[in-house]
Amino acid sequence: MFSGLFRKDRGKQIARSLYDSLVRSARRSAFYGADGVEDSVDGRYDMIVLHAVLVMRRLREGGDLGRDLAQRVFDVMFDDLDAALREMGTGDLSVGKKIKEMGEAFYGRATAYETPLAEGDQAALTQALERNMFEESTPRPDVCARLAEYALASVATLEAQSIDALMAGESPHFAPA
Repeated sequence: MFSGLFRKDRGKQIARSLYDSLVRSARRSAFYGADGVEDSVDGRYDMIVLHAVLVMRRLREGGDLGRDLAQRVFDVMFDDLDAALREMGTGDLSVGKKIKEMGEAFYGRATAYETPLAEGDQAALTQALERNMFEESTPRPDVCARLAEYALASVATLEAQSIDALMAGESPHFAPA
């Protein structure tokens, strides 16, 4: 009678595994520091978003099941961000507003990156990354060009990975950082 209550949701487990893998990739030290993105909450968020966009794009190629899994990865991501905000001491009344802002930022970035990723347009992707990751007062075209090159190489690497393996929870394959 109670067995259904305690059964794990396999789709959510796979989404969690994919999200954890993309976060590990996004946190590679090669992305941060003097020649990279600022190692801050915002910098880490931007790198997680970039990796999530790459994985979700690939998952959507898996038809309805892939689109469902991409949504689950998104849900896991925002549950994790909610928990992180609370751990950092953000008040309960502010968390919802911050999550909404982060969601809008995610969708804005995903939209800005989609066409350059689909077209393999490194220059346009470099510009989109610069607009989204750096303040106008501190442009970093060199960093953004490297990130755009990395992202486009990761698109190819993810495309070489079996969509079935990815949808079964195999860690997403990204280009070397």
